[in-house]
Amino acid sequence: MIKVIRTTEMYQDYLAGIDEIFDAKKGTQEGDELELLVTLVRLYEQENFHLPFLDPIEAIKNRMEDLNLKNKDCWQYFKDFEG
Repeated sequence: MIKVIRTTEMYQDYLAGIDEIFDAKKGTQEGDELELLVTLVRLYEQENFHLPFLDPIEAIKNRMEDLNLKNKDCWQYFKDFEG
């Protein structure tokens, strides 16, 4: 039975459950279960993990730095979006 997440163990279990049924189709029993699990996990994360807001550009720059990428390394991902 699915309940409100109250512990870290429940949170981990729900994440594992999401992984198991991630490709469930909307409108099916598994799809409804997936939607409920995702909603409960989001609520738990909002209440328990206070992450700072990152500007999207800064987030990209941080990830590039993590991966030791330069601007030229990312061109292939953005070339199709030229105006």
